[in-house]
Amino acid sequence: MTFAGWRRPRAVLWGTAAVVVLGFLVALEIAARHYGLPGPIANQAKEVISAPKSGPLLYASMALMMVVLTWRQRFIATGVAVGIDIVFLLVRWAAGVERTGGHPFGNGALWVILGCAVIALTRRTGRERTLLLKGVGLGLLLVAGRKTGDTWLLITSKTRPMVLDQYVATADHALGNPSWLVGRAVEAAGPVGAHVLDWVYVQLAVAAVVVALYQLRHVAAERRFPRHHLVRSFLVIGLLGPAIYMIFPVVGPVFAYGTGAFGTGGEPWALANLWPHTPPPIDIPHPMPYDEITPRNCMPSLHTAWATAIFIHSRKGPRVLRYAGTFWLIATLGATLGFGYHYGVDLVAGVVFVLTIEAGLRAHERGWDQSGIQLVTYGAAVFAALLVSYRYLPMEMAEYPWVFGPLLLLAMASVIRVYIRTTKQWEPEAPRARHPEPQPELV
Repeated sequence: MTFAGWRRPRAVLWGTAAVVVLGFLVALEIAARHYGLPGPIANQAKEVISAPKSGPLLYASMALMMVVLTWRQRFIATGVAVGIDIVFLLVRWAAGVERTGGHPFGNGALWVILGCAVIALTRRTGRERTLLLKGVGLGLLLVAGRKTGDTWLLITSKTRPMVLDQYVATADHALGNPSWLVGRAVEAAGPVGAHVLDWVYVQLAVAAVVVALYQLRHVAAERRFPRHHLVRSFLVIGLLGPAIYMIFPVVGPVFAYGTGAFGTGGEPWALANLWPHTPPPIDIPHPMPYDEITPRNCMPSLHTAWATAIFIHSRKGPRVLRYAGTFWLIATLGATLGFGYHYGVDLVAGVVFVLTIEAGLRAHERGWDQSGIQLVTYGAAVFAALLVSYRYLPMEMAEYPWVFGPLLLLAMASVIRVYIRTTKQWEPEAPRARHPEPQPELV
């Protein structure tokens, strides 16, 4: 096949993907409007002028976009973004406009991303245009993913009035109710530890961008993107995860058994004020009604999935990046449990979920073969088995924790082992050093 013939199906693929993404965003926009709220497109368009709610994320997105630029272009883009933000800040201050919860910066980064899109369409041609548009698309997809996630969470709260927290909390007895244990530990550690965990939890996307920037550091020189990188994993996790929320709606222990995040939102919908000092009693679970505000975003734990993806993709980086990836995973697990956002079984499902997605993405890039199909099938089967057991076997799991607790951990460990073993086989073998053949001795 000629190079032009190879590029044609790739162009069709990119065009099809763009149409699908745009259609998905439009569908979410319509769904959000149905409930009287702006959707992801309207929220993002509003941040062109108004104070953005995701200032650090906008600059992180701009940093991703700049991997396709030269160093001189990066300095110019950064200076323009900062300058625009200063102008916006001064205009808002002079006009007395309040930020209403938004960040004082971020508009400049969004303007630079959109400006690069205009430059690509009007001033670039051929491969240079394609590369710059890919960079712009990468940056915009990260921001759109955040806005899309917010809309998804809104939809879960509006369309799923009944939640399954009693089932998950009962099944969590098999693991010893880790959210209650870690919650008491975080409370005993004081405000400093809680602030660190909260910062790690909130800035997860920024940490992902740091790892992604390392993976994409050669894009400008090589004029192409690597076959697989962290941003793709993040976007697929964020796209598929909320669909599971719709199937298995759960609000989390701090809401179902406590006073809600930051002391508000739990009562009067909570069963009782038990978290984190009193584990929930073992009783026959039932679906329970909850408010139309709190997202049903626990099963699986996507923060665990994203942090695990950061850990996986940081393994081939320098030592400081590997240490940072390990710290972010451990701190995220501590935050998800310690703040009462998730049950322990949510985290187990989150790990299996992300490994299955990673396996699918890697298998797709290298071409589906028997090992890739088996790995994805096994991960999906274990994930489905976990959800079924949480829903239909919670009482058995609570009554026999010494049986089901190890089984849950062994199921997760088996997926980890199969993933590591299979992906190692996919790695290209290092060329062996050729040793000179021994020469016969002259007599």
